[in-house]
Amino acid sequence: MQADPRAALFAANVDFHDDLIRNIPAVRQPQNLFDDLSPDPADWDLAVAAAGAGGTPDEATAVHPSFDPGSVVGYSFDPAHWQATRFSNGSAWGVWYGSREVETTVCETAWHWARFVLDSYAGQEREIVSERRLFAVRCDALLIDLCGRQIAYPDLVSRTSYAFTQQLGRYVHEQALNGLLVPSARCPGVNAAIFRPERLSDIRDRGFLIYRLDVVRDSFVAERTPGRRWMSLVPSSLG
Repeated sequence: MQADPRAALFAANVDFHDDLIRNIPAVRQPQNLFDDLSPDPADWDLAVAAAGAGGTPDEATAVHPSFDPGSVVGYSFDPAHWQATRFSNGSAWGVWYGSREVETTVCETAWHWARFVLDSYAGQEREIVSERRLFAVRCDALLIDLCGRQIAYPDLVSRTSYAFTQQLGRYVHEQALNGLLVPSARCPGVNAAIFRPERLSDIRDRGFLIYRLDVVRDSFVAERTPGRRWMSLVPSSLG
């Protein structure tokens, strides 16, 4: 009888009690995140739908500064918002993603946002700007620790296919496990994929970021203070 390879892959656990950082679209003033696409509000609705269909559910919402912080966790577990992601096939279970470091959240979200913008603004020589909001969320859970396992299982960090990781996600879901601590596929950081919302609590605001993307020049800048560069990336290098 052949051994289940997941037995070895899931051999390490970590009793995790710490904050995870969530990075989502938001605005300092109420507005539609897609109103720069067109002067026609009907086009904004199409852009929202396109963002959701593109597998980046958080990119499909315009967030008011006073929105309910509970949505920072609840959105990912609402079946109406399920999308295919690294550890979910989008049809049977939701997964909440957070990072150990703010920088990791920037790499992760910059890649998905740049891909969406490229589809919408291809060939346009102008800077595209988006605002983001950071939250610290407490996680108390026994997690499967997959950090370092990408050497033996390179598909853990595949940038082109989620086939392997979605199989792992199905197993975590079927076994009612709490979630995974995993290496980022975009940078050297660490992410958490949480499958049970009750393991997340104490949502705290950590401030805003501004993203600036030039599609033609393949350049991305993140600002903590408006007008002051904090992080810069080459978006194509993340994919």
